[in-house]
Amino acid sequence: MPLFPNIRHRRLRLNERVRRLVRENHLSVDDLIYPVFATYGRGVRREVPSMPGVYNLSIDMLLKELKVVEELGIPGILVFGVPEEKDEAGSGAYDPDGIVQQAVCAIKKSFPDLLVITDVCLCEYTSHGHCGLIKEQTVDNDSTLELIAETALSHARAGADMVAPSDMMDGRVAAIRAKLDAGGYADIPIMAYSAKYASAYYGPFREAAGSTPRFGNRKTYQMDPANGDEAIRETAQDIEEGADIVMVKPALAYMDIIRRINDRFGYPLAAYNVSGEYSMVKAAAKLGWIDERRVVLETLTGFKRAGADIIITYHALEVARWLREA
Repeated sequence: MPLFPNIRHRRLRLNERVRRLVRENHLSVDDLIYPVFATYGRGVRREVPSMPGVYNLSIDMLLKELKVVEELGIPGILVFGVPEEKDEAGSGAYDPDGIVQQAVCAIKKSFPDLLVITDVCLCEYTSHGHCGLIKEQTVDNDSTLELIAETALSHARAGADMVAPSDMMDGRVAAIRAKLDAGGYADIPIMAYSAKYASAYYGPFREAAGSTPRFGNRKTYQMDPANGDEAIRETAQDIEEGADIVMVKPALAYMDIIRRINDRFGYPLAAYNVSGEYSMVKAAAKLGWIDERRVVLETLTGFKRAGADIIITYHALEVARWLREA
């Protein structure tokens, strides 16, 4: 390759028009999925203390929020449920009249063209806060699979366009695919949380969803943050079992994993810009330490550069506005 002074890289950074001309990666509103938290009641708009700008919303208030989502051109949402009651088996997750099922039905009636993805897990609904059934103080993988699959089926029956299992049980994608197909929902795609790490970045989400474990932690089923090769194996298994989209969660500290999965599989890939990543930016911006807009756009562009096709982010409304302004 020719060297300086024949090559001057700064020529292509001369002004914004030139920089736009040679820009390699572009962030678009089409990349965004907005997570929302549905809860019971009417007129409920309860801000999550550790996540400024994020709310637990009753269905009537959620529908108002989704008018903004639609106006901004955000293609889809990821729905989480915040139930009134919990039990050992997490029965609210697969109750046909559960909060997610009610929310999805209402959303699809009001916004038929909005892509509605549902998180499929038990942790918000279990009294112990873990993602499955407990046997001898540990989450029992195989007995949990039927409940996870039943939850996915109940979401599809309510009108969900896509289901997203986040429980990290071995074999859950195959179990869900079989249950959906047998129930007449062979066309419903699965977005699998394939490389989901046992991360400290989830703290604010657990406040929002009320899903902090009452004992122990989730290290026996979520991945060790030190492992990269394991993410490849997990993703390969999910694809083999029938996942249509795979995911890396969290995103910020795992962009190397996003890149490796993209390079290895070339498969539709989502990155989850999780609650802790969101809250750190919000806190620093509030103190005036960073330019929030520039940091958020730089971070999300980094996910795209790493290889993500889809970005799930609590910043979605703000980003959509910023992109429109730009």
